[in-house]
Amino acid sequence: MRTLLNSALSIALLMAAGSASANSTDCVGCNPIFRDEFTADPAPLVVGDTLYLYAGHDEGDQNFKMNDWVVYSTKDMRHWANRGVIMKPTDFAWASGEAWATQMIEKNGKFFFYMTVEHDKSDPGKAIGVAQCASPVGPCHDARGSALVLDNKATWRTWSDIDPTVFIDDDGTGWLAWGNSNLYLAKLKPNMIELDGEPQELHVTNYLEGPWLHRRGKLYYLTYASIIEGKQKNERISYATAPSVEGPWTFRGELTGRATNSFTIHPGIAKFKGRWYFFYHNGTLTIDGVKGMQFRRSVAVENLRYDKNGLMKPIVQTREGVTLPPGGKGTPTG
Repeated sequence: MRTLLNSALSIALLMAAGSASANSTDCVGCNPIFRDEFTADPAPLVVGDTLYLYAGHDEGDQNFKMNDWVVYSTKDMRHWANRGVIMKPTDFAWASGEAWATQMIEKNGKFFFYMTVEHDKSDPGKAIGVAQCASPVGPCHDARGSALVLDNKATWRTWSDIDPTVFIDDDGTGWLAWGNSNLYLAKLKPNMIELDGEPQELHVTNYLEGPWLHRRGKLYYLTYASIIEGKQKNERISYATAPSVEGPWTFRGELTGRATNSFTIHPGIAKFKGRWYFFYHNGTLTIDGVKGMQFRRSVAVENLRYDKNGLMKPIVQTREGVTLPPGGKGTPTG
């Protein structure tokens, strides 16, 4: 009898294991990569042997609702540690709330955290602030006591100045790009908390929001959420390349399609331990019966590859994510 019970138990365990491996969302490192809370607008930062990932914490039902920013870390792209809330919009005396997209950057051993918030009634609309942090996981404090970029009153949108991306070139110069529908670029002063001159507007094909700047070799990349007005209802990710951060930018087409169950999609790119990764979000996660959607998104990641000319190869969004070898064909999320 004991032998039969042990055999039955062994078979049950094997069946359970087989079921878990068949369901790619249960595997370690598969997409979505965070399963304990809803996260959006991923922004990676590599420091030594650790990759940190910053995201907004989605809590909305009928609209976007994000009250804080969270940070996760990994050393192997499979196992992630939740490092908790790094900041809230209310940590800025001049902000009233709304934790929209952000990015952390390191310069000369100091960490600077750029974020989108809603300004208080003294200057209503979206604004970009900057905090200085003691480490990649904080603590952080408002570095200016005021917004770095106030909402652009020249446009009809009160969310013109959103989605900051920061890039430091080889000569140490910092650059800030941001914007919804209109894309702006400004040089940063060496202290990283002031603009060095007037912003310039960049014009790239089908740009909507969510810019991300990076460099590989001599080529600069501008990756962003795109849309063809009148033809698309959901954002895609497109990109352009240039010989310098100021351009001229050449449109290179669509990098990946729409996110599953989400109108928005937001890029983040990093090289970690010799391999390139593309981060984004979708609406595929369910937590305690609460289903993902465009206001409850979840961060995912895929391998990123380049062709012989340095152009990024199209990305298929998969459930397996980086558990696939580069070039492997996984199960599409959509």
